[in-house]
Amino acid sequence: MISITENVKQGKPENMSIFAASIFKGMSLKKSLFIVILILLIDQLSKIYIKTHFVLGESIEVFNWFKILFIENEGAAWGTKLSDILPISDKAGKLVLTIFRLFAIVGIGYWLWDNIKKNASKTLIIAVSLIFAGALGNILDSVFYGVIFNDSYSQVATMFAAEPYGSIFHGKVVDMLYFPMIDTVWPEWVPMVGGNTFRFFEPVFNIADMAISTGVGILIVFNKKAFGDPSNEAKMNKSDQE
Repeated sequence: MISITENVKQGKPENMSIFAASIFKGMSLKKSLFIVILILLIDQLSKIYIKTHFVLGESIEVFNWFKILFIENEGAAWGTKLSDILPISDKAGKLVLTIFRLFAIVGIGYWLWDNIKKNASKTLIIAVSLIFAGALGNILDSVFYGVIFNDSYSQVATMFAAEPYGSIFHGKVVDMLYFPMIDTVWPEWVPMVGGNTFRFFEPVFNIADMAISTGVGILIVFNKKAFGDPSNEAKMNKSDQE
């Protein structure tokens, strides 16, 4: 049997298109893996550094609108706990949330692989890669940090501690990026909120959260490009280069 490479050398167009498609898929997989591994490395290295160099609640001011502030998140987005919604204990709620995240990771991973296999648009592959990397980064905290580190209350935590603070599936997500770009007090004359503190942007997050938000943002802003025909995206990129 003559190989595809040999047929390409013979100039057969149908085999050339198959060969080109296989290369593109390979490149997409490599680029996707590069994005995922890069995000994971930056995310985990930053979390490990903060966990082993900061006491819980400690902060460093980088600029007046940006601080490194070490907090730990036991729940979902914005620190929401299932136990605040359902009549279950904090420990049970944490376990349910971690298991849900594991199923979500499998689903996102399959979505990413399926997009690569179907030669989907680069925009979609990049966006899903970012979401997958971010979700995987946070699930590593939830699954393993409870058995790797001791607690950070009034002390700097130790990695691979003899007495870890939790158990498997009960780890806390490490957050550290804080952007209080506006930190002021509402005027007294403002109804209901007068005299109260107003901060924007108040949530503290991490690199994994940034990756997820960026991926979702790409899907929203570049929706047509992400879910459209990949050939149209290639034409648009070619016209932009010209």
